[in-house]
Amino acid sequence: MTYDLDHHGDAEVGAGLIDLAVNVRHQPMPGWLSAPIVDSLHRLSAYPDATSATAAVAARHRRDPAEVLLTAGAAQAFVLLAQALRGARRPVVVHPQFTEPEAALRNAGHDVDRVLLSARDGFRLDPTLVPDDSDLVFVGNPTNPTSVLHPAADVAALARPGRVLVVDEAFADITHRPGVPGEPESLAGRRDVPGLVVLRSLTKTWGLAGLRIGYLLGPAGLLPRLAAAQPLWAVSTPALAAAAACASPVAVAAEREIAAQVTAERVHLVDRLRHVPSVTVAGEPAAAFVTIHVPAAERIRLELRRRGYAVRRGDTFPGLGADWLRIAVRDTATTDRFVQTLTEVIEERS
Repeated sequence: MTYDLDHHGDAEVGAGLIDLAVNVRHQPMPGWLSAPIVDSLHRLSAYPDATSATAAVAARHRRDPAEVLLTAGAAQAFVLLAQALRGARRPVVVHPQFTEPEAALRNAGHDVDRVLLSARDGFRLDPTLVPDDSDLVFVGNPTNPTSVLHPAADVAALARPGRVLVVDEAFADITHRPGVPGEPESLAGRRDVPGLVVLRSLTKTWGLAGLRIGYLLGPAGLLPRLAAAQPLWAVSTPALAAAAACASPVAVAAEREIAAQVTAERVHLVDRLRHVPSVTVAGEPAAAFVTIHVPAAERIRLELRRRGYAVRRGDTFPGLGADWLRIAVRDTATTDRFVQTLTEVIEERS
């Protein structure tokens, strides 16, 4: 089956629509973040210097700066991996997941194998499904679009000598488990997993999609290969200022508060959705979005759009199909209005 791997949620958004299609928070930027970005605009005559931002990110994750590579968003990180690791014999992407890894691999000339997780199992990761001879594996945690958070032990079990294991943790900073400090199931601080590369994004939680900033954490022996595929001065001075600010203790504490709030809002959304006729929530959602199965989803999506709501179609994700939709977590009032509209659309069609 052919999938439109280049389709993203922003294509669903239009003037006057309430955006439930894009997984980016729509909150005002805090002063501790906006101030250094604004201040950096006075230094644009100089070429970007990533030294201090790299050190800040390394300190946050208790890594050596040599194990950090800043990138112009997560999308660039996927391209760097695909270009630098052209010699991979058998790349595998675990789906359903964000389509950019596979798109980047195919654009770089790789033949890509897909491992499809099952809705029957709640889209949970089964490490035994990945072929032993795969030397490059991509998996999301929590996974976009299913919102499933895999146990760290299951993800780490994918590691093998001679294999590069890429874990996309773009939404890890929004995960929360009551009574558990930090980011549950994250491997960002792990240095004992062979070949592990963890990808992080700063664009989702802090509403910086237009600034393009993310980073890779991985073995010091591998990252220079990725850096060699990166254009000179790839990350702008304002983006570097944002990276340093978002690695600060103030930012990490704020993330934990946001993660708890998003968790409560997601629980509310899931509870409401489970009372809507014909709707099934995928897996056990853990991120800032939820994926649902509903018959005639494409017609429902278009009718929701006519009534003022943009949601993400699911048929562009390998492993899903035409009866799936992804919905971003928003405040409870927005959720209540949306679910009421969704219910009316479904009942009118029955």
